[in-house]
Amino acid sequence: MNHPTKTTLPGIGTRYDLITEAGRHVSVVVHNDGRRFLGFHDPDDDDTCQATVPLGQGEAAALAQLLVPAPIDPVRGEIEIDLVTEHIPVTARSPYAGRTLGDTQARSRTGASIVAVLRRTGATPSPTPDFRFAIGDTLVVVGTREGVDAVTDLIAGG
Repeated sequence: MNHPTKTTLPGIGTRYDLITEAGRHVSVVVHNDGRRFLGFHDPDDDDTCQATVPLGQGEAAALAQLLVPAPIDPVRGEIEIDLVTEHIPVTARSPYAGRTLGDTQARSRTGASIVAVLRRTGATPSPTPDFRFAIGDTLVVVGTREGVDAVTDLIAGG
């Protein structure tokens, strides 16, 4: 299994590179402001980018969801509820950067739950209402498609 390499781009962000089993070079550049670009490189020259695709926050989340090898099965019972899980970044543009989970009122406003926060220093499962978000955090959100999309909009400031 190929693992992506990580390169810090001072003043820009981080670049993640992956060489596929077929020998193709794909990269994702995550800018400090949260923008993401998917890049496809010349097989004969990894430094030459043949094409880039800018991805908005929702587009990146949707693409990530498509690439997850084992999607969550619907919860079964008397009624069927399709649950999804997404990773939502906290960017400098987020109105909740530096504020607490309780400030978002995410669960009561959207029905979706922020079940963990991923940070460079580690993960915080089941964050409490006084947990303070930082720029660069990634929120792990579980709920219906509509609820998770509403949390994405809330955190992005939409």
